[in-house]
Amino acid sequence: MTDFPTPPRFAYPADGRLTATMVAAYARDGFLVLDGFASPETCALLRGRVADLIEAFDPDQNRVAFSAAAQAHAAEDYFRESGDKVRFFVEEGAVAADGALDRPKTKAVNKIGHALHDLDPIFGPFSRDPRLAETAADLGLADPALAQSMVICKQPEIGGEVTLHQDATFLHTEPVSVTGFWVALEAADRENGCLFAVPGGHAEGLKRRFRYDGDDLVMEVLDAAPFAGAEVALEAPEGALVVLHGLVPHRSGPNLSARSRLAYALHVVDRAAAWSPDNWLKRAPEMPFRGFDE
Repeated sequence: MTDFPTPPRFAYPADGRLTATMVAAYARDGFLVLDGFASPETCALLRGRVADLIEAFDPDQNRVAFSAAAQAHAAEDYFRESGDKVRFFVEEGAVAADGALDRPKTKAVNKIGHALHDLDPIFGPFSRDPRLAETAADLGLADPALAQSMVICKQPEIGGEVTLHQDATFLHTEPVSVTGFWVALEAADRENGCLFAVPGGHAEGLKRRFRYDGDDLVMEVLDAAPFAGAEVALEAPEGALVVLHGLVPHRSGPNLSARSRLAYALHVVDRAAAWSPDNWLKRAPEMPFRGFDE
């Protein structure tokens, strides 16, 4: 197995306020690994809620697999209209040749998104934890608003790889402001598909934009040069919070293990920045982005 360097990690502050050392590490690396954000009881509650959501999911609603590489889902209204809804996307490895699932739905869902933070009675309050508001302020977000949320299942044996990317590719503002709050609801390591990131890669600028061009969603290449620098593995125990700058290159490996790797990702943007109207994520006028205390 490749020997990746170990990135710095910290204990999550009880009040959410970052120390000067944490802020400096984030500015340098473009990410923070903060242990102890969510308690074991909270993680268990959220895992139970995921199970309930999947139990209520009708697979006939959507059998187009979600793939970070193929992007076939991007042509479907089911995906395009999910910015203000709770919708389910399945793993490529769970769809048979005839389009039906080849395993129970509990082992087939890739992710659930993209408005759990606004619509779900369990993930909503969790997303608006006052500590996160303090953390966002310390990272320089003047007027943070919750834009997108996802449960990422990374199913055992078939959990798909997410290739190296920047979150600002998909949630773009001028200037770039999107910040990812990624919570390990189960331990994430190199065997079951943890995150990897390129320290300092956020200094290279935005490489791509996934945006609307008329009625089509396109991937616009802004800079074809590959990311420089070596990756580090952001292994995270249950309850850890990984904070990701919108420009830091990161990915997750496939999950070929027998263990699941459940995570929750919340993306926040600054309303002091200008939201790009050609972003893929659309919301109804009656469902604008809301802040942590709204």
